[in-house]
Amino acid sequence: MVRSDVVDWFEEAREELETAEQLFRLGRYAHACFHAQQSAEKALKALILHVRRVFYRSHDLVELYNVVRDSIELDREVLEGLPELSGFYTQSRYPNAGLRRLSLEIGRLQAERCLATARGVLDAVNRFFTSKI
Repeated sequence: MVRSDVVDWFEEAREELETAEQLFRLGRYAHACFHAQQSAEKALKALILHVRRVFYRSHDLVELYNVVRDSIELDREVLEGLPELSGFYTQSRYPNAGLRRLSLEIGRLQAERCLATARGVLDAVNRFFTSKI
């Protein structure tokens, strides 16, 4: 049985991915990457909450994945994309936190990678929960 708070976190992860995809279609690539990061983070936190029964405080996607790596397996490309996607938690929220003007420097290809990584995380977590129902 999956607890309601876990379902809430996972549903928010889905909404973040949908928002990221909409922003991508509008050409708002930096913002799409931020919401893709949020999607992956919330999906991993849902899984941590389910498996460990505690809320884990971190925005680092690699760290979050390492907490539950025994529960899900990510494709190599998704795993390799986690560090890049993880950086968008800070970079896309604050000018000069990395790149000077992220909205001008993040292009379509990088945003595609962000979305692909987030989708990969969401898919893996979804497979885990589907197997539990």
